[in-house]
Amino acid sequence: MKTILIIEDNPGIRMSIMDELEACGYNVLTSGNGIDGLNLVKEQNPDLVILDIMLPGIDGYEVCKRLRMEGNNTPIIMLTVKNKEIDKVLGLELGADDYVTKPFSVRELSARVKTIFRRMEQYSGESDVHHIGETMLNFRKYEATRKGRKVDFTSLEFQLLQYFVGKRGSVVSRVELVENVWGEQKVVISLRTIDSHIASIRKKLGDDPSKPGFIVNIRGVGYKLTDS
Repeated sequence: MKTILIIEDNPGIRMSIMDELEACGYNVLTSGNGIDGLNLVKEQNPDLVILDIMLPGIDGYEVCKRLRMEGNNTPIIMLTVKNKEIDKVLGLELGADDYVTKPFSVRELSARVKTIFRRMEQYSGESDVHHIGETMLNFRKYEATRKGRKVDFTSLEFQLLQYFVGKRGSVVSRVELVENVWGEQKVVISLRTIDSHIASIRKKLGDDPSKPGFIVNIRGVGYKLTDS
């Protein structure tokens, strides 16, 4: 049984999400503030975190940032009342896997949860080890190293890399990435969001942002993972 941690300070929203996810067969943990939520992630090792941004103690951005800095790649769905593109991009750049703006349907949220788990299961059978430059990727274990040091890609970044590796040498459009990585979530994915994820991946691969050599931009078309 998958375990999901909800970090949300509004009791009504927290209970509504918990009731929906428990009805879907998940084990659900809850927290009402950022500090306790951060500690619960470390203690309970949930399979996914639903994280509100506006929290007492430390906000959701800081929770996400600390987890990723510590190498924790647990999938994170962020919740917020903010709807500006820059707020979404910030959350994704910090390592969130998805972003839902309040008010939202709990059924929609549970569908997002199922999509993330399905993506993870889809790629979990991959046992081969692949290299991009000096970075070694193991998609089955969701592990990566470069020059002997661990590289902390998020689960979504691993899935994007998996898709690029499978299409190595071919141009991949942004629409293709949305359809094959995000699936039915494509209606909420912007071009800026995709570019933000690619920029994060490039940085972790040690690619030169001014002249990338691994994932290159094909103007007006999309991206290509080179054979180098």
